[in-house]
Order: sequence, then structure tokens, then C-alpha cells
Amino acid sequence: MPHFSTRHTVGHSADDMFALVADVRAYPEFVPLCQTLRIRGEAPLHENSSVIVADMTVAYKMFKETFTSRVELHPDRREILVTYLDGPFRKMENRWRFEPLPDGRCVVEFYIDYEFRSRALASLMGAMFDKAFRKFSSAFEARADALYGAQSVA
Repeated sequence: MPHFSTRHTVGHSADDMFALVADVRAYPEFVPLCQTLRIRGEAPLHENSSVIVADMTVAYKMFKETFTSRVELHPDRREILVTYLDGPFRKMENRWRFEPLPDGRCVVEFYIDYEFRSRALASLMGAMFDKAFRKFSSAFEARADALYGAQSVA
């Protein structure tokens, strides 16, 4: 089962990075392969936490797939948990964590684990998804630079 994880320091606050990743509606503007994103529903989860159910359509050349995910937003823990609900995968889960540093920067941790439902789909789309998932973290960092200014925290 393919998986990818990264952990690195960025020049933005943990709260800014959390807000940026939590803004799923903006994903089609900058997330690799994300063509559209539709929110099915939003609701409070626990105190200071919420959940979003969304459909994301990813496209590359002649390939196009839509999958549904449950996104848990935990701002107090600076953590976002994504659980796969429906689509071309057998399973998919990912996690974002944002650890504040004393100088105002933060450590961003991104993890994703996925498996396609069929071997045929894995052979057709596997390399493309793997490449895109490896670019996710850097796409969010570039978006933060665009929104907040490059290396916004000195």
C-alpha cells in the first residue's frame, strides 16, 4: 500500500497553516490534480472541533475520478484528519499536524496512506497519484507564501 509522509519547518505560524489546510473550498485553486471540490455537509463534532464531508474530483489528462472524504478539523490540537468514504480507493487516510515553534514558525507534518480499489486502476493512476501526493505539502507551503508573504514569520 502506497504511503508518504513528510515533516518540515515552514516560515508561517501553526494557526495560519492550520487555517490554510482547513479551507478545503480553496483546494481547486492550488492543490495538484484537484479539479473541483464540493462540500456535502458541515457540522460541529465536539467542542472546538468540526467535520466536513466533501467530494473532490481529481483529473489528469484523460483520467478523472471523484472521491468523498470526511475531514475532521481540530484547531485546539492543530490537527486535521481525513478519512475516505467513497470512490476509487479501497482505503485512504491522511493527517496534517502543525507544531508551533518558539520563533513563530511551525513544523508541518503530512501523512497519507492509500490503496486503490482495483489493480488496473492502481497501474493506470498509481504513479500520477503518488507524484501528486508528494507535492501536496509543498503546494500548501507555496499557497501560504502567496497568502501570508514568503517566510512571514522572522
